[in-house]
Formats: sequence, structure tokens, C-alpha cells
Amino acid sequence: MGTCIICGTPVDGGHVCASHQEDVLFEFRGNNAAQLVPSRFYEGTVDGYADFGVFVDIAPGVTGLLHRSELDRRLDSLDWEPGDTVCVKVTNVRDNGNIDLAKSIRQSEREFRGKIILDGDGETLPSDEDNDADADADEETPDPESTPAESASDSADTDDAAIDTDDTAIDTDADESAPTENDPSPTDATADPTPAETDGDAAAVTESTGDNVASESVADTAGDTTDAAVDAEAVTDTDADTNGTAAVAVAESDDADAETVDADDADPAPDTVNTDDADADSDTTVAALTDQVGESVRLDGEIVSVRQTGGPTIFELRDETGVVDCAAFVEAGVRAYPDIEVGDVVRLDGEVEQRRGELQVETEALVALEGSARDAVTDRLADALTDRARPDELDPIGDHNTVAEMAESLLDVAEAIRRAILESRPVVIRHPATAAGYVAGAAIERAVLPLVREEHARSDAEYHYIVRRPLENAVYDMDDATNDATQMLQDRDRHDEKLPLFCFVGAGSTADSVDGLGLLGVYGAERIVLDAIAADPEISDVAEQVVTGDAADLSIGALTATLAAALNPEVREEMQHLPAVSYWENTPVAYTEAAEQAGYDAEQVRHLREAIALEAYYQSYQDKRELITDLLFDDAGGLAGHIAEQFRQKLDDELATAQANLDRREHDDVGVAVLDTDQFTHRFDFPPTTLLLDELHYVERDEGAFLTIGVGMDELYLRSSQSLDVRAIAEAAAEAAPEADVTARGIREGRIEFLSGRREAAREAVIDAAVDRFE
Repeated sequence: MGTCIICGTPVDGGHVCASHQEDVLFEFRGNNAAQLVPSRFYEGTVDGYADFGVFVDIAPGVTGLLHRSELDRRLDSLDWEPGDTVCVKVTNVRDNGNIDLAKSIRQSEREFRGKIILDGDGETLPSDEDNDADADADEETPDPESTPAESASDSADTDDAAIDTDDTAIDTDADESAPTENDPSPTDATADPTPAETDGDAAAVTESTGDNVASESVADTAGDTTDAAVDAEAVTDTDADTNGTAAVAVAESDDADAETVDADDADPAPDTVNTDDADADSDTTVAALTDQVGESVRLDGEIVSVRQTGGPTIFELRDETGVVDCAAFVEAGVRAYPDIEVGDVVRLDGEVEQRRGELQVETEALVALEGSARDAVTDRLADALTDRARPDELDPIGDHNTVAEMAESLLDVAEAIRRAILESRPVVIRHPATAAGYVAGAAIERAVLPLVREEHARSDAEYHYIVRRPLENAVYDMDDATNDATQMLQDRDRHDEKLPLFCFVGAGSTADSVDGLGLLGVYGAERIVLDAIAADPEISDVAEQVVTGDAADLSIGALTATLAAALNPEVREEMQHLPAVSYWENTPVAYTEAAEQAGYDAEQVRHLREAIALEAYYQSYQDKRELITDLLFDDAGGLAGHIAEQFRQKLDDELATAQANLDRREHDDVGVAVLDTDQFTHRFDFPPTTLLLDELHYVERDEGAFLTIGVGMDELYLRSSQSLDVRAIAEAAAEAAPEADVTARGIREGRIEFLSGRREAAREAVIDAAVDRFE
């Protein structure tokens, strides 16, 4: 029986427990697809492309297909080349041997919490193979013809694939290597950078100097070390005194003479620094690291996440200028510096490197700051955070009085979002799966993405720190909240991520969302509700910020376009046409003019609106980031017009069917049109009921009072030529038909629920109650 490499839980016949299967990267060395375990992540090699996807070799002769439907972008925009090493998830192994794959967001081994080798016989750890290789090396007899230096290098060789860190330098004792005043032939004393490994016995490296050529020898002794020997404990000890890292004693004198600090005399690296006169200023900043590749640096900052990989431990360090990954290695898959946790203020020394195009600091020393040193860094970070988070001003797009009056509140929202980015907290945007909802969510996403890329060195940071999740409707119910809470807690526990900031745009502002918002609050997640309609009073109790307008001619797309311009002024020009896209009718002149000045005429705006509406319906739970970006911001090839044609054809066909089966009547001088949506619509195809009723009401209404109702099996939707209080209508209908259990569910959509067994009674009660409220 083994143990899980992540949590230590006993495991039968393996090295990872059931709950951490997706946290480990597997290297497959089998020869049959049947040996693969679905739902695990595997390392593979890109074999080639087809029109329908990418072929990836998991092992020689074992190839899977990553279908284009599994990609988060267009196939032709994928930057993989044949021969590239990639990470994929095996979702299914079919009976015929075909392998279905999914793309992993994590595309490097260091982003996983461990690595396991899977072959046809079972699972092994990379460290097990390293130990076997070391044992074989110990049995080999050194070549007597080789030079002493070659023998030393060969005996201390390590596997670079297993250890992803800089080699540790060992300086020999000053008594043996440093020249003295009586030595007529000073010799450079250069330490061998190869790490020395010992297994109980001390491995001593000695160097003699003189008039003859310097020679080096490696002597294994059983406890009898010379003054020139480096105590083995300084190299191999991994106890708590060194925070789990190999201790290295290196000192340099002003005249470049090499001087060694004997490990027995050296103090272990402290876990904390607590000194009133400690200099808390960093030698450099994260923003300056790009020009310091290959140099040794010191950084002061806060640890914002910790990830354990199959090799080093990755600490994300944030200072006042940005965030960078810092790799610390003690042993493959073993947590380095176990006392350092998320939120600690630290001082880190290391060397700047560039790995796979990303900046990374190879950690040489890491200590937690305390006392005045910690306070100085904390104050500096707080001051920088405040200066960077608050936008300078808010300049509304178009001329809209309500938006201008909301300037300070919108600046507060912008500050909260920018602060979350600077604090390395994910930002989750929740919006309805409608045209206006997608426009609103995409506007904020467009503004935030460059800020995330600027703040985080990791190339995949934009997929971790800004997430847009569409909602089925404008209500944030317990099903949505449970999914979000589960995801954020998994990210916290598995990847040490901070709890996110949730930003609800065009959603979550009615009392129906109180329970869902409240669940997020139980775990301390920050919540912002931004809407173009007045929020119910209860929402203020379950959200940190509630910013809503209350103007008949204001859309959520117009509101967020201005917010996005304040978040990131560099995208302001890209926001000009978005307000007009978010209106189906009665678009304010100011927004129409803004779109025209940005180069979008009325037809182009209509095409964008209809294309977004169609795409919002299909795969409504997905953000479709690349597709929405192409439509709203980068459409140079007529994509919107092409999709808009499909929209118009599908909507017109369904509209004709609805009109042919419409029940038209007159009720107290109010025109009423009733459609049985359960009988005369295609419920599981485009258009959705809400959009169909909008269009039906638009073409059927006349100059007078008019009411359109779509009645389903246990729900109905109201559309009216006058503003009606849906809750009041539901309450009146409930009194008239108490057995129908009539209840308002979704005020924004005009949705009312009832018992299907009392469908007729509920319908007539709602019609009567609605007509009574017409003026």
C-alpha cells in the first residue's frame, strides 16, 4: 500500500488518492490505450492537425484526438506546433481504442502538484527512478584514466529532469583553497558548482594549490573529515532548520579571494526576520526582472499562492509592481519552506531565469519578515495598492444623466475590481446569457484582461484571474451559487488560490438571488451587484456593493461600457459602440452617435446584437471568450453579418408559427395576445421563449394598451406596453386562484410560476390582474 503524494492518504496500488486525481500530471509509458485511466491529465506530444482537431501522442503508438469542440479558442488560433510537449486530459477511452482528449489550462509540469509515471504494470514516482539511477551509479568504478575533476563531476551528477533548480555551489575551506601571505603562487579557488550527494558518509571535496597544476580529489570518508571538507549536512540536510532546502555556505571577500564558512559553524537559515533596523526595501522589483535575467536579486513582498509540483514548490510573490513565480526545490514533489504560507510577507533571494518564455526566480533563500521589517513592506504594498487601484476619473460614454450621477459609485466598483487584480484574487463575472448580458460581461473582461497580463508573469494567468460565467437568467439561484462555491473552495484547497471577487452585472439584483448571494458570503467572498434597474432592498444585506440605476432608457451594456473605460482607459475607444449594441429598441441618440463615430452604422450594430443573441443561446453556460471577442471587437471578415442571417431566419420561422397559433382577445380596452408556448414553440431550439415573446409583442402591439403572454406548462411570461409590477400581479392572481400557487420568479423577465395542474386558472387570474393595472 502506498500513500498519496499530495495529502498522504493511504492508497492501494498507486500514489494518488481519488480526490487528487486531477492535481497530478501523468507520464504514460504503456503501449495500449486500455491502460490509460480516464479523467486524468497526461503529458503528450503534438502529432498533427486535422480540420476537426489535434492529434496528441500520449505514448508511442497511443494517440488521442483533441476535438476542436473541446478547445477554448478557434483551432487555427491554437499556438501548438507538431513536436510540442503539451498537457491534456483523457476524457474517454472508447471500446475501439480511440481516445478522447480535452485541453488542460495547465500547460507545464510545475503547475501540477505532482507527477507520476504510469506504465502497464503500475505507477512509479520520478524520484524512485532517480534513486535507482543513483544506486547504479554508485556501483560503477571510476575510470582511472579520467581526471580527478571529471570523477568529482560524474559522482555528483543529478538528473535535471527531476530537479528543476539551479545547481548548488560548494566552496572549499579557506585554509586549503585561499592563498595566504606566505604563498608565492596565489591560485584562483573556484568551487565546483555540482551538488555533492551523500548517503550517511561525508563526501569531501579538497583542492590543493601550488606551483604545479591544481588537482582535485573526491574522498568518501566515514566521519573523518578534514578542514577542507564541507560537512555533508550542509548539502543534504533537509530538516526544519533549513526550511526544507539545501543549505549553502558561500562568502566572497572584497579582493575576490574565496572564503568558505564551515557548515558546523554556520547558523541555519532563520524562518523569520525580526529586527527593527532591518532594511525592508527590495534590491529590485518584479517589474524590473525582465532586464535582470541571469542576475541574483532580492525581492520583498507577499506570498499570494503556493503550488506544489512534481519538482519544485512554486511561490507566487507579489510586490508593489507585479507578481512573479519563484521556484524553490528540496526534493522532487516535496514542499519547500513548509512554514511559508499564503499571506506571509517575505524576503526572497534568488536568480532570475526565463523558462518557456516566462520569468521565474530560482529561490536560494526565503524568510518570513516580522516586526518593523514586515510593517515596512506591508505599508509599502498598501500604499502602492491604493494608488494603483483607484481610477483617476470616470468619463461616461455618451451623454446620459443617470450614468453621470453614478460616477462615484462606478469608480468604487472599478477600484474594487482593480484591487482584486493587484491582490491576486480572481475576478468572476456573472451575467445573463442574453445579448445585453454578454455585451456587459465582455466589456469588463476586455478591460481587465490587459491588467491581468500586466500584473502576472504567467502566460496562463488570464484564465485563472478573470473568469466570465454566463447565467441562464438574471436570477442567481442556489444552483448557481453552489457551483461557484464548490469551484472557489476547490481552487483554494487544491491550488492555494484566494477567494474571488464576484461581480454580478445585469443579474442578482432581485430578492430571488438573496439565498445564492448569501451562500457566497458565508465563505467571505466579496460580492458586487451592478445593474441598470433598481435593486430590491434585501440585496444590500448580501453584497458589499450594490450599484444600480433606475432609468427607463438605461441598459446594463451602456453602464458597463463606461465602467470598463474607467477600469482601463486604454480600451475606451473599443467601448464606444457597445451601448448601442445592448438596446433592442429606443436606443438613446447619444449612444447611436457614439457608435457611428466609432465606425458602426445602424445595420452593423443590428448585426452585432443579433449575432451575440444567437451565440448566447447555444452553449449558454460557456463564456465563448474568443468568439465573443471576434464578434464585438475584431470582426473584420463579416462574421457578425453571417451569424445575424441565421438569427433572423430562425426567429422569423418561429415567429410565423407563433402568430398562426396566437389567441387574440380584447379585455377592458386592453389588447391581449396569448401564446401556448408549450404547444406551439420548439422549446429546445432557438429562439428562447423570452426572445420570441419580445419579438411577438413588438409586431403584435398597437398604439393602445397591449399585453402579450406566453404560457408554458408551469410558468408564463408577461410583456406589456406599460410598466407593470410583476410581483403585485402575482400576488393578486394568487388571491384569485389560491389553489394554483402563483408566485413571481424572475422580475426582470416578467416570469410567474404556478402549479401545472391549475394552469388554466393561473393563466386567467394573471390576465385579469395584469389588465386591472393598466392606466
